[in-house]
Amino acid sequence: MQNVSHFWELILGTIIALLPLINPLASAPTFLAITEGDSRERRLQQLRMACVYMVAILVSFLVGGTFIMGFFGISIPGLRIAGGLLVAGIGSTMLMAAPREVFADDAAQQAARAKRDVSFSPLAMPMLSGPGAIAVTIGFTSLATHWLDYVAIILGILVVAVITYVTLRLSERVVSVIGMNGMNALSKVMGFLILCIGIQFVVNGVVGIATDPVLLKGIRDAVQTS
Repeated sequence: MQNVSHFWELILGTIIALLPLINPLASAPTFLAITEGDSRERRLQQLRMACVYMVAILVSFLVGGTFIMGFFGISIPGLRIAGGLLVAGIGSTMLMAAPREVFADDAAQQAARAKRDVSFSPLAMPMLSGPGAIAVTIGFTSLATHWLDYVAIILGILVVAVITYVTLRLSERVVSVIGMNGMNALSKVMGFLILCIGIQFVVNGVVGIATDPVLLKGIRDAVQTS
């Protein structure tokens, strides 16, 4: 009975910890903005693949995240800075891009649109499975002492992915109401907000490095010896 209770506690704890970080409701306007101009089928395909990638990324870091980051010498602050630079670049591109006109319905435009894939980046990484979600997932490895614990955490990740998919799928209907001009305006606003979020990621990473106990101890030792 205790093992069953622990199993459900891990599932619920994973959902409660990851859902506010992924926050699909807050990601909905960004999802609409970066898939602006895509057909409904294309948008839903991108969303499905993004959720699959999100699960794959989080499960990969759950299973081997500590080893991977230790092997390559990657720290959580470094992960935040890298993710922040990527997010800030995306936001800057959206903010400075020229307003889009209605796409011509010719073969060249259709081919160009078909090649545009945002499912992995920026949707899955870093929007849905960013540094915060990865850090929390790696943190759950300390609570897993049996293979069933890993199963429970993975089930929690899958539940979060389903909630994310349903939330973002419903937001797709907004496109038909807002229209092209509204989407251009939304792209500018969201570009600025994404730029701010990316810079904040970088700031958090720098603060994490600056407040690292090992670094502070090294500074104190250097000051004392001098």
